[in-house]
Amino acid sequence: MSQTRSTATQQHPFRTKPARTFLSLAVPVLFSLVAEPLTGLADTAFVARLGEAPLAALGVGTMTLSAIFWAFNFLSIGTQTEVAQALGGGNREKAADTCGAALLLSCSLGVVTALAALPFLHPIVTFMGADETMAPLAAEYIRLRLVGAPALLVTLAGIGALRGLQDMRTPFWVACIVNIMNILLDWLLIFGIGPFLALGVSGAALATSCSQWAGAAWTLAVVWKRLRPSWHIQLHDIKKLFTIGGDLFVRSGMVILFLLLGTRAATAAGTDAGAAHQAIRQFFIFTALFLDTFAITGQSLIGLFFGQRDIAASRLVASFVCRWSLWTGCLLSVVMLAGQKGIAWLLVPASVLDTFIPAWVVAALIQPVNALSFATDGIHWGTGDFRFIRNAMVAASTTAIAALICITYLQPAAMLNWVWGITGLWTTVRAGFGLYRIWPGSPSAPLGRSSPL
Repeated sequence: MSQTRSTATQQHPFRTKPARTFLSLAVPVLFSLVAEPLTGLADTAFVARLGEAPLAALGVGTMTLSAIFWAFNFLSIGTQTEVAQALGGGNREKAADTCGAALLLSCSLGVVTALAALPFLHPIVTFMGADETMAPLAAEYIRLRLVGAPALLVTLAGIGALRGLQDMRTPFWVACIVNIMNILLDWLLIFGIGPFLALGVSGAALATSCSQWAGAAWTLAVVWKRLRPSWHIQLHDIKKLFTIGGDLFVRSGMVILFLLLGTRAATAAGTDAGAAHQAIRQFFIFTALFLDTFAITGQSLIGLFFGQRDIAASRLVASFVCRWSLWTGCLLSVVMLAGQKGIAWLLVPASVLDTFIPAWVVAALIQPVNALSFATDGIHWGTGDFRFIRNAMVAASTTAIAALICITYLQPAAMLNWVWGITGLWTTVRAGFGLYRIWPGSPSAPLGRSSPL
Protein backbone atom coordinates (compact mmCIF):
# COMPACT_ATOMS: atom_id res chain seq x y z
CA MET A 1 0.00 0.00 0.00
CA SER A 2 2.80 2.45 0.91
CA GLN A 3 4.46 1.82 -2.44
CA THR A 4 1.17 2.52 -4.24
CA ARG A 5 0.72 5.73 -2.28
CA SER A 6 4.26 6.85 -3.00
CA THR A 7 3.79 6.22 -6.71
CA ALA A 8 0.51 8.11 -6.71
CA THR A 9 2.20 11.04 -4.99
CA GLN A 10 5.04 11.07 -7.51
CA GLN A 11 2.54 11.01 -10.38
CA HIS A 12 0.52 13.95 -9.06
CA PRO A 13 1.00 16.97 -11.37
CA PHE A 14 1.76 19.26 -8.43
CA ARG A 15 5.04 17.39 -8.00
CA THR A 16 6.35 18.31 -11.46
CA LYS A 17 4.36 21.46 -12.26
CA PRO A 18 3.43 23.06 -8.93
CA ALA A 19 2.63 26.55 -10.21
CA ARG A 20 0.49 25.40 -13.12
CA THR A 21 -1.32 22.81 -11.00
CA PHE A 22 -1.94 25.25 -8.17
CA LEU A 23 -3.28 27.94 -10.48
CA SER A 24 -5.47 25.51 -12.40
CA LEU A 25 -7.13 24.64 -9.10
CA ALA A 26 -7.16 28.14 -7.60
CA VAL A 27 -8.59 30.20 -10.46
CA PRO A 28 -11.99 28.40 -10.58
CA VAL A 29 -12.19 28.67 -6.78
CA LEU A 30 -11.64 32.42 -6.95
CA PHE A 31 -14.38 32.99 -9.52
CA SER A 32 -16.84 30.78 -7.64
CA LEU A 33 -16.18 32.81 -4.47
CA VAL A 34 -16.63 36.14 -6.29
CA ALA A 35 -19.97 35.07 -7.79
CA GLU A 36 -21.93 35.18 -4.52
CA PRO A 37 -21.27 38.82 -3.52
CA LEU A 38 -21.97 39.91 -7.10
CA THR A 39 -25.39 38.30 -6.87
CA GLY A 40 -25.97 40.08 -3.57
CA LEU A 41 -25.23 43.37 -5.30
CA ALA A 42 -27.69 42.48 -8.08
CA ASP A 43 -30.41 41.65 -5.52
CA THR A 44 -29.79 44.99 -3.83
CA ALA A 45 -29.91 46.89 -7.12
CA PHE A 46 -33.25 45.30 -8.13
CA VAL A 47 -34.92 45.75 -4.74
CA ALA A 48 -33.63 49.32 -4.42
CA ARG A 49 -36.04 50.28 -7.21
CA LEU A 50 -38.96 49.32 -4.95
CA GLY A 51 -38.17 51.93 -2.30
CA GLU A 52 -36.53 52.36 1.10
CA ALA A 53 -38.70 49.94 3.13
CA PRO A 54 -38.19 46.93 0.79
CA LEU A 55 -34.46 47.63 0.59
CA ALA A 56 -34.16 47.87 4.37
CA ALA A 57 -36.20 44.65 4.71
CA LEU A 58 -33.82 42.91 2.31
CA GLY A 59 -30.89 44.04 4.46
CA VAL A 60 -32.50 42.69 7.63
CA GLY A 61 -33.35 39.41 5.89
CA THR A 62 -29.91 38.80 4.44
CA MET A 63 -28.15 39.68 7.71
CA THR A 64 -30.43 37.32 9.64
CA LEU A 65 -29.92 34.45 7.22
CA SER A 66 -26.15 34.99 7.24
CA ALA A 67 -26.22 34.75 11.04
CA ILE A 68 -28.22 31.51 10.81
CA PHE A 69 -26.20 29.76 8.09
CA TRP A 70 -22.62 30.71 9.01
CA ALA A 71 -22.63 27.90 11.58
CA PHE A 72 -22.97 25.29 8.82
CA ASN A 73 -19.74 26.07 6.95
CA PHE A 74 -18.29 22.93 8.52
CA LEU A 75 -20.37 20.90 6.04
CA SER A 76 -18.15 22.15 3.25
CA ILE A 77 -14.82 22.42 5.09
CA GLY A 78 -15.11 19.13 6.97
CA THR A 79 -16.38 17.14 4.00
CA GLN A 80 -13.60 18.47 1.78
CA THR A 81 -10.90 17.42 4.23
CA GLU A 82 -12.37 14.00 5.01
CA VAL A 83 -12.96 13.12 1.34
CA ALA A 84 -9.50 14.33 0.25
CA GLN A 85 -7.74 12.36 2.99
CA ALA A 86 -9.76 9.21 2.30
CA LEU A 87 -8.99 9.37 -1.41
CA GLY A 88 -5.33 10.11 -0.69
CA GLY A 89 -5.24 6.97 1.41
CA GLY A 90 -6.74 4.96 -1.44
CA ASN A 91 -9.96 4.36 0.50
CA ARG A 92 -12.68 5.39 -1.96
CA GLU A 93 -15.29 3.52 0.07
CA LYS A 94 -14.60 5.71 3.11
CA ALA A 95 -14.83 8.81 0.92
CA ALA A 96 -18.23 7.65 -0.36
CA ASP A 97 -19.40 6.91 3.19
CA THR A 98 -18.30 10.34 4.41
CA CYS A 99 -19.97 12.05 1.46
CA GLY A 100 -23.23 10.19 2.03
CA ALA A 101 -23.20 11.08 5.73
CA ALA A 102 -22.51 14.75 4.95
CA LEU A 103 -25.32 14.94 2.40
CA LEU A 104 -27.84 13.28 4.73
CA LEU A 105 -26.76 15.47 7.64
CA SER A 106 -26.94 18.66 5.55
CA CYS A 107 -30.43 17.89 4.28
CA SER A 108 -31.65 17.05 7.80
CA LEU A 109 -30.11 20.19 9.29
CA GLY A 110 -31.63 22.31 6.53
CA VAL A 111 -35.14 20.98 7.21
CA VAL A 112 -34.79 21.26 11.01
CA THR A 113 -33.37 24.78 10.80
CA ALA A 114 -36.17 25.97 8.53
CA LEU A 115 -38.92 24.46 10.68
CA ALA A 116 -37.36 25.69 13.93
CA ALA A 117 -36.98 29.26 12.67
CA LEU A 118 -40.48 29.70 11.22
CA PRO A 119 -42.35 30.40 14.50
CA PHE A 120 -39.83 33.07 15.54
CA LEU A 121 -39.52 35.15 12.38
CA HIS A 122 -41.31 38.27 13.64
CA PRO A 123 -39.44 38.39 16.97
CA ILE A 124 -36.17 37.86 15.08
CA VAL A 125 -36.69 40.69 12.58
CA THR A 126 -37.87 42.99 15.38
CA PHE A 127 -34.69 42.18 17.32
CA MET A 128 -32.70 43.02 14.18
CA GLY A 129 -34.22 46.51 14.21
CA ALA A 130 -37.03 46.18 11.66
CA ASP A 131 -39.86 48.67 12.27
CA GLU A 132 -43.54 48.01 11.61
CA THR A 133 -43.16 48.99 7.95
CA MET A 134 -40.34 46.66 7.04
CA ALA A 135 -40.91 43.83 9.56
CA PRO A 136 -43.61 41.99 7.53
CA LEU A 137 -41.49 42.25 4.37
CA ALA A 138 -38.36 41.00 6.13
CA ALA A 139 -40.23 38.11 7.78
CA GLU A 140 -41.75 37.02 4.48
CA TYR A 141 -38.37 37.27 2.76
CA ILE A 142 -36.79 35.00 5.38
CA ARG A 143 -39.72 32.56 5.27
CA LEU A 144 -39.38 32.08 1.52
CA ARG A 145 -35.60 31.86 1.72
CA LEU A 146 -35.88 29.09 4.32
CA VAL A 147 -37.57 26.99 1.63
CA GLY A 148 -34.12 26.74 0.07
CA ALA A 149 -32.30 25.94 3.34
CA PRO A 150 -31.96 22.17 2.71
CA ALA A 151 -30.76 22.85 -0.83
CA LEU A 152 -28.18 25.38 0.36
CA LEU A 153 -26.71 23.02 2.95
CA VAL A 154 -26.72 20.05 0.56
CA THR A 155 -24.84 22.20 -1.96
CA LEU A 156 -22.28 23.13 0.70
CA ALA A 157 -21.62 19.47 1.47
CA GLY A 158 -21.57 18.50 -2.21
CA ILE A 159 -19.13 21.25 -3.11
CA GLY A 160 -16.91 20.16 -0.21
CA ALA A 161 -16.92 16.62 -1.61
CA LEU A 162 -16.08 17.84 -5.11
CA ARG A 163 -13.22 19.99 -3.85
CA GLY A 164 -12.01 16.98 -1.89
CA LEU A 165 -11.90 15.24 -5.26
CA GLN A 166 -9.92 18.27 -6.51
CA ASP A 167 -12.74 19.09 -8.89
CA MET A 168 -12.75 22.89 -8.63
CA ARG A 169 -14.42 23.53 -11.97
CA THR A 170 -17.81 22.00 -11.20
CA PRO A 171 -18.37 24.27 -8.14
CA PHE A 172 -17.36 27.22 -10.35
CA TRP A 173 -19.89 26.34 -13.05
CA VAL A 174 -22.57 25.62 -10.46
CA ALA A 175 -21.94 29.05 -8.90
CA CYS A 176 -22.05 30.76 -12.29
CA ILE A 177 -25.25 29.15 -13.54
CA VAL A 178 -27.04 29.38 -10.19
CA ASN A 179 -26.23 33.07 -9.87
CA ILE A 180 -27.21 33.85 -13.46
CA MET A 181 -30.48 32.01 -12.85
CA ASN A 182 -30.97 33.96 -9.64
CA ILE A 183 -30.50 37.32 -11.37
CA LEU A 184 -32.87 36.36 -14.21
CA LEU A 185 -35.55 35.18 -11.76
CA ASP A 186 -35.05 38.38 -9.74
CA TRP A 187 -35.96 40.42 -12.80
CA LEU A 188 -38.99 38.26 -13.60
CA LEU A 189 -40.38 37.80 -10.09
CA ILE A 190 -39.62 41.15 -8.43
CA PHE A 191 -41.14 43.29 -11.19
CA GLY A 192 -43.62 40.82 -12.70
CA ILE A 193 -42.33 40.51 -16.25
CA GLY A 194 -44.62 38.77 -18.76
CA PRO A 195 -46.86 36.14 -17.14
CA PHE A 196 -45.17 36.44 -13.75
CA LEU A 197 -46.73 38.32 -10.83
CA ALA A 198 -44.87 41.29 -9.36
CA LEU A 199 -43.85 39.89 -5.96
CA GLY A 200 -41.38 42.52 -4.80
CA VAL A 201 -39.08 41.43 -1.98
CA SER A 202 -40.83 38.04 -1.89
CA GLY A 203 -39.84 37.58 -5.52
CA ALA A 204 -36.20 38.11 -4.62
CA ALA A 205 -36.49 35.39 -1.95
CA LEU A 206 -38.21 32.95 -4.31
CA ALA A 207 -35.60 33.60 -6.99
CA THR A 208 -32.82 32.69 -4.58
CA SER A 209 -34.57 29.58 -3.22
CA CYS A 210 -35.40 28.24 -6.70
CA SER A 211 -31.81 28.83 -7.80
CA GLN A 212 -30.49 27.04 -4.72
CA TRP A 213 -32.60 23.95 -5.45
CA ALA A 214 -31.33 23.93 -9.03
CA GLY A 215 -27.76 24.19 -7.74
CA ALA A 216 -28.34 21.36 -5.26
CA ALA A 217 -29.75 19.10 -7.98
CA TRP A 218 -26.79 19.78 -10.27
CA THR A 219 -24.25 19.31 -7.48
CA LEU A 220 -25.85 16.03 -6.39
CA ALA A 221 -25.87 14.73 -9.97
CA VAL A 222 -22.14 15.39 -10.37
CA VAL A 223 -21.26 14.02 -6.93
CA TRP A 224 -23.26 10.87 -7.67
CA LYS A 225 -21.46 10.40 -10.96
CA ARG A 226 -17.98 11.06 -9.55
CA LEU A 227 -18.14 9.42 -6.13
CA ARG A 228 -21.31 7.32 -5.77
CA PRO A 229 -21.96 8.37 -2.14
CA SER A 230 -22.96 5.55 0.15
CA TRP A 231 -26.31 5.67 1.95
CA HIS A 232 -25.14 3.11 4.50
CA ILE A 233 -24.53 5.87 7.03
CA GLN A 234 -22.02 5.17 9.77
CA LEU A 235 -22.58 6.86 13.12
CA HIS A 236 -18.88 7.64 13.53
CA ASP A 237 -18.92 9.64 10.25
CA ILE A 238 -21.77 11.79 11.57
CA LYS A 239 -19.99 12.17 14.90
CA LYS A 240 -16.75 13.23 13.15
CA LEU A 241 -18.57 15.95 11.18
CA PHE A 242 -20.27 17.21 14.33
CA THR A 243 -16.90 17.34 16.11
CA ILE A 244 -15.47 19.39 13.25
CA GLY A 245 -18.58 21.54 13.34
CA GLY A 246 -18.14 22.21 17.06
CA ASP A 247 -14.54 23.35 16.60
CA LEU A 248 -15.41 25.57 13.64
CA PHE A 249 -18.47 26.94 15.47
CA VAL A 250 -16.25 28.21 18.28
CA ARG A 251 -13.69 29.54 15.80
CA SER A 252 -16.27 31.39 13.70
CA GLY A 253 -17.99 32.69 16.83
CA MET A 254 -14.74 34.27 18.03
CA VAL A 255 -14.21 35.85 14.60
CA ILE A 256 -17.67 37.39 14.62
CA LEU A 257 -17.30 38.57 18.23
CA PHE A 258 -14.02 40.32 17.49
CA LEU A 259 -15.39 41.97 14.33
CA LEU A 260 -18.52 43.12 16.16
CA LEU A 261 -16.52 44.62 19.03
CA GLY A 262 -14.16 46.30 16.56
CA THR A 263 -17.12 47.87 14.79
CA ARG A 264 -18.57 48.92 18.14
CA ALA A 265 -15.31 50.59 19.18
CA ALA A 266 -15.06 52.43 15.86
CA THR A 267 -18.68 53.56 15.94
CA ALA A 268 -18.38 54.78 19.53
CA ALA A 269 -15.53 57.06 18.40
CA GLY A 270 -17.92 59.09 16.25
CA THR A 271 -19.89 59.11 13.04
CA ASP A 272 -16.83 59.77 10.89
CA ALA A 273 -14.91 56.85 12.41
CA GLY A 274 -17.94 54.56 12.07
CA ALA A 275 -18.42 55.46 8.39
CA ALA A 276 -14.71 55.06 7.61
CA HIS A 277 -14.54 51.74 9.45
CA GLN A 278 -17.50 50.35 7.50
CA ALA A 279 -15.82 51.19 4.20
CA ILE A 280 -12.47 49.70 5.21
CA ARG A 281 -14.09 46.59 6.68
CA GLN A 282 -16.08 45.91 3.50
CA PHE A 283 -12.95 46.17 1.37
CA PHE A 284 -11.06 43.99 3.85
CA ILE A 285 -13.76 41.33 3.49
CA PHE A 286 -13.49 41.60 -0.30
CA THR A 287 -9.73 40.94 -0.18
CA ALA A 288 -10.51 37.81 1.85
CA LEU A 289 -11.96 36.27 -1.31
CA PHE A 290 -8.49 36.19 -2.88
CA LEU A 291 -6.88 34.79 0.27
CA ASP A 292 -9.60 32.18 0.80
CA THR A 293 -8.85 30.95 -2.72
CA PHE A 294 -5.37 29.81 -1.71
CA ALA A 295 -6.62 28.40 1.59
CA ILE A 296 -9.23 26.21 -0.12
CA THR A 297 -6.81 25.07 -2.82
CA GLY A 298 -4.12 24.26 -0.28
CA GLN A 299 -6.64 22.37 1.85
CA SER A 300 -7.52 20.08 -1.04
CA LEU A 301 -3.92 19.30 -2.03
CA ILE A 302 -2.70 18.82 1.53
CA GLY A 303 -5.71 16.66 2.35
CA LEU A 304 -4.81 14.37 -0.55
CA PHE A 305 -1.10 14.09 0.30
CA PHE A 306 -1.78 13.83 4.02
CA GLY A 307 -4.15 10.96 3.31
CA GLN A 308 -1.26 9.28 1.48
CA ARG A 309 0.83 9.77 4.64
CA ASP A 310 3.30 11.77 2.58
CA ILE A 311 4.40 14.47 5.04
CA ALA A 312 7.15 15.76 2.72
CA ALA A 313 4.67 16.45 -0.09
CA SER A 314 2.23 18.03 2.36
CA ARG A 315 4.94 20.35 3.68
CA LEU A 316 5.89 21.23 0.11
CA VAL A 317 2.30 22.30 -0.58
CA ALA A 318 2.23 24.24 2.70
CA SER A 319 5.36 26.13 1.70
CA PHE A 320 3.92 26.86 -1.73
CA VAL A 321 0.60 28.09 -0.31
CA CYS A 322 2.31 30.40 2.17
CA ARG A 323 4.59 31.91 -0.49
CA TRP A 324 1.77 32.58 -2.91
CA SER A 325 -0.44 33.98 -0.17
CA LEU A 326 2.37 36.25 1.06
CA TRP A 327 3.01 37.57 -2.46
CA THR A 328 -0.70 38.20 -2.89
CA GLY A 329 -0.87 40.00 0.45
CA CYS A 330 2.05 42.22 -0.55
CA LEU A 331 0.37 42.96 -3.89
CA LEU A 332 -2.88 43.85 -2.12
CA SER A 333 -0.92 46.22 0.14
CA VAL A 334 0.62 47.98 -2.84
CA VAL A 335 -2.74 48.27 -4.61
CA MET A 336 -4.43 49.63 -1.48
CA LEU A 337 -1.70 52.20 -0.85
CA ALA A 338 -1.42 53.27 -4.48
CA GLY A 339 -5.17 53.53 -4.97
CA GLN A 340 -6.15 55.04 -1.64
CA LYS A 341 -7.35 58.36 -3.07
CA GLY A 342 -9.55 56.76 -5.72
CA ILE A 343 -10.93 54.21 -3.28
CA ALA A 344 -11.61 56.93 -0.71
CA TRP A 345 -13.53 58.92 -3.34
CA LEU A 346 -15.57 55.83 -4.16
CA LEU A 347 -16.31 54.58 -0.64
CA VAL A 348 -16.56 57.53 1.74
CA PRO A 349 -17.77 61.15 1.76
CA ALA A 350 -15.14 63.89 1.72
CA SER A 351 -15.96 64.85 5.31
CA VAL A 352 -14.37 61.66 6.71
CA LEU A 353 -11.22 61.53 4.58
CA ASP A 354 -8.95 62.69 7.42
CA THR A 355 -10.17 59.74 9.50
CA PHE A 356 -10.28 57.24 6.64
CA ILE A 357 -6.81 57.64 5.08
CA PRO A 358 -4.56 56.89 8.12
CA ALA A 359 -6.67 53.85 9.09
CA TRP A 360 -6.69 52.68 5.47
CA VAL A 361 -2.87 52.77 5.47
CA VAL A 362 -2.79 50.59 8.60
CA ALA A 363 -5.25 48.14 7.02
CA ALA A 364 -3.10 48.02 3.88
CA LEU A 365 0.12 47.34 5.78
CA ILE A 366 -1.30 44.32 7.62
CA GLN A 367 -2.36 42.53 4.42
CA PRO A 368 0.80 40.37 4.09
CA VAL A 369 0.46 38.91 7.59
CA ASN A 370 -3.30 38.63 7.09
CA ALA A 371 -2.58 36.57 3.98
CA LEU A 372 -0.44 34.19 6.02
CA SER A 373 -3.22 33.74 8.57
CA PHE A 374 -5.57 32.62 5.78
CA ALA A 375 -2.87 30.39 4.28
CA THR A 376 -2.18 28.56 7.53
CA ASP A 377 -5.92 28.09 8.14
CA GLY A 378 -6.19 26.27 4.82
CA ILE A 379 -3.11 24.17 5.57
CA HIS A 380 -4.45 23.04 8.94
CA TRP A 381 -7.90 22.41 7.46
CA GLY A 382 -6.18 20.02 5.05
CA THR A 383 -4.56 18.04 7.85
CA GLY A 384 -7.80 17.99 9.84
CA ASP A 385 -6.17 19.96 12.68
CA PHE A 386 -9.45 21.69 13.54
CA ARG A 387 -8.95 21.75 17.31
CA PHE A 388 -5.67 23.62 16.89
CA ILE A 389 -7.33 26.15 14.58
CA ARG A 390 -10.06 26.65 17.20
CA ASN A 391 -7.56 27.17 20.02
CA ALA A 392 -5.40 29.53 17.97
CA MET A 393 -8.43 31.66 17.12
CA VAL A 394 -9.54 31.73 20.76
CA ALA A 395 -6.06 32.90 21.81
CA ALA A 396 -5.83 35.54 19.07
CA SER A 397 -9.36 36.85 19.61
CA THR A 398 -9.03 36.95 23.41
CA THR A 399 -5.83 38.96 23.09
CA ALA A 400 -7.31 41.36 20.55
CA ILE A 401 -10.62 41.77 22.42
CA ALA A 402 -8.70 42.64 25.60
CA ALA A 403 -6.84 45.32 23.62
CA LEU A 404 -10.13 46.66 22.22
CA ILE A 405 -11.56 46.91 25.73
CA CYS A 406 -8.48 48.85 26.83
CA ILE A 407 -8.69 51.43 24.05
CA THR A 408 -12.44 51.76 24.51
CA TYR A 409 -11.76 52.66 28.14
CA LEU A 410 -8.77 54.93 27.46
CA GLN A 411 -10.25 56.64 24.35
CA PRO A 412 -6.90 57.52 22.69
CA ALA A 413 -6.69 59.96 19.81
CA ALA A 414 -7.15 58.52 16.31
CA MET A 415 -9.27 55.66 17.67
CA LEU A 416 -9.83 54.08 14.24
CA ASN A 417 -6.08 53.70 13.72
CA TRP A 418 -5.93 51.80 17.00
CA VAL A 419 -8.84 49.57 15.97
CA TRP A 420 -7.06 48.56 12.78
CA GLY A 421 -3.75 48.23 14.57
CA ILE A 422 -5.41 45.76 16.93
CA THR A 423 -6.85 43.97 13.90
CA GLY A 424 -3.24 43.62 12.77
CA LEU A 425 -2.35 42.17 16.17
CA TRP A 426 -5.27 39.73 15.88
CA THR A 427 -4.22 38.42 12.50
CA THR A 428 -0.51 38.36 13.47
CA VAL A 429 -1.20 36.09 16.45
CA ARG A 430 -3.24 33.80 14.19
CA ALA A 431 -0.50 33.67 11.56
CA GLY A 432 2.21 33.18 14.20
CA PHE A 433 0.49 30.18 15.75
CA GLY A 434 -0.30 28.75 12.33
CA LEU A 435 3.25 29.08 11.02
CA TYR A 436 4.88 27.74 14.18
CA ARG A 437 2.67 24.66 13.97
CA ILE A 438 4.31 23.89 10.61
CA TRP A 439 7.82 25.40 10.98
CA PRO A 440 9.51 24.06 12.97
CA GLY A 441 6.48 22.02 14.07
CA SER A 442 6.38 19.76 17.10
CA PRO A 443 6.51 15.94 16.88
CA SER A 444 2.80 15.85 17.73
CA ALA A 445 1.84 18.34 14.99
CA PRO A 446 0.33 16.73 11.86
CA LEU A 447 3.06 18.25 9.67
CA GLY A 448 5.84 18.03 12.21
CA ARG A 449 9.06 16.57 10.84
CA SER A 450 8.84 13.80 13.42
CA SER A 451 5.13 13.27 12.88
CA PRO A 452 4.01 9.77 13.87
CA LEU A 453 2.39 9.45 10.43
